[in-house]
Amino acid sequence: MAREKRRNVINKVVIIGVIALGIVAFRYFDLGQYLTLDYLKGSQEKFQALYLSHRFLVIVTYMGIYIAVTALSLPGAAVLTLAGGGLFGLIVGTVVVSFASSIGATLACLVSRFMLQDWVQNKFGGKLKTINEGIEKEGAFYLFSLRLVPIFPFFVINLLMGLTRMRLFTFFWVSQIGMLAGTVVYVNAGKELARIDSLSGILSPGLLASFVVLGLFPITVKKLLALYKNKFRPEAAELSSDNLKKSKKKETA
Repeated sequence: MAREKRRNVINKVVIIGVIALGIVAFRYFDLGQYLTLDYLKGSQEKFQALYLSHRFLVIVTYMGIYIAVTALSLPGAAVLTLAGGGLFGLIVGTVVVSFASSIGATLACLVSRFMLQDWVQNKFGGKLKTINEGIEKEGAFYLFSLRLVPIFPFFVINLLMGLTRMRLFTFFWVSQIGMLAGTVVYVNAGKELARIDSLSGILSPGLLASFVVLGLFPITVKKLLALYKNKFRPEAAELSSDNLKKSKKKETA
């Protein structure tokens, strides 16, 4: 038992060290300058030529960078999504970005779970009981709704979901589907990269409102179905039971 605890502590220290090293390197070498809209627009032709000559290598490298940025919750995922559209086009870009973003998000969730879940659950387990039960019953619906609405920072969702007991596979596939609509919008916008002046101009108020409605739809339908079952099914069950008793009485008579 003591050996296992020691091993967990060592693993956590190693992971913290890797994360800290990645963040320090990102800041020290000013890597964020390469994840800006201006840099991307200025280097689009160079990257396009590189992609045409080394397609597989560029895709693998791009996915690795995207996964690392997302897993470490670093800024730049939106710009990288635009880059995917500018480099790979709508179809290939959507597939590549969708898997890279979902894998990175799942890794961020896993790190949050490994580092903090036990401490949070042990310290606030009683207060989190209702939340844990809700996640077990309807967690996929809630996550799907959050993923559909771009106004919620995705890295926050990754970290918070890591503190719950949602299965990682469920987190992965729900994120994959839930983020798909936003991914398509950004990848499609990336095809017209030269015309984009700011990230805020990609999502219009009308489009945001559509995402909000779409995000609330699955939860609303689930609640309405639950209300319908609770209100009408018991009555139907009672009626069928009464009819069964009446038919039995007629048979005995």
